Amino acid sequence: MTGALPARTARFITLEGGEGAGKSTQARLLADALRGAGLRVLTTREPGGTPGAEVLRGLLLSGETAWSPPAETLLHFAARAEHVERAIRPALMSGTWVVCDRFADSTMAYQGYAQGADKGMILALTGLIGLRPDLTLVLDVSDAVAGARLGARGGAAADRYESEGATFHARVKQGFRAIAAGDPDRCVVIDADGSEAGVHAAILRAVASRLGLSGQARPGPL
Repeated sequence: MTGALPARTARFITLEGGEGAGKSTQARLLADALRGAGLRVLTTREPGGTPGAEVLRGLLLSGETAWSPPAETLLHFAARAEHVERAIRPALMSGTWVVCDRFADSTMAYQGYAQGADKGMILALTGLIGLRPDLTLVLDVSDAVAGARLGARGGAAADRYESEGATFHARVKQGFRAIAAGDPDRCVVIDADGSEAGVHAAILRAVASRLGLSGQARPGPL
């Protein structure tokens, strides 16, 4: 790993939350708003985001192998290391903003809180990655709304995390809430039960407030 980024104007924004929270949709809408304000933006996801990391995504989400929690954690961080070094870090250093659907907080919530992997190990590996989001938007969604959204996906096959039971997802939600409470300077909890437009508006307000955007850099009317 190459350590922390030098001084830069680009920002790294992550969206976190459980299944059905609407992260992918809101990441796309946020990126569009930032581009509309004249900023260069890379949208990406985890696990994945580069060819090598996407290979690991397939291994993790297919359900074909029952990984132990430590092994699964290490696979996520292997994908993350590739993603950061080949996509996220170069983009930020070139002045491109990055909007990422999931990052290290998801590993802590899913593997640490829900699967029982060692949280100290996850924190240590996060430190070795050497990249901290400037802002993390934690989309908090009720079980009823999440279930309705997942059901509305129709014929799309559920990945192995989506297929987990209610107890697992409750632990994931608890994990994200604990992460946000423990790092309020970085994290903003967004009520994701509302309409797509309403959640987007709340996200824009958080981005404008936390990242000090103003004037032409402000992403749309708030």
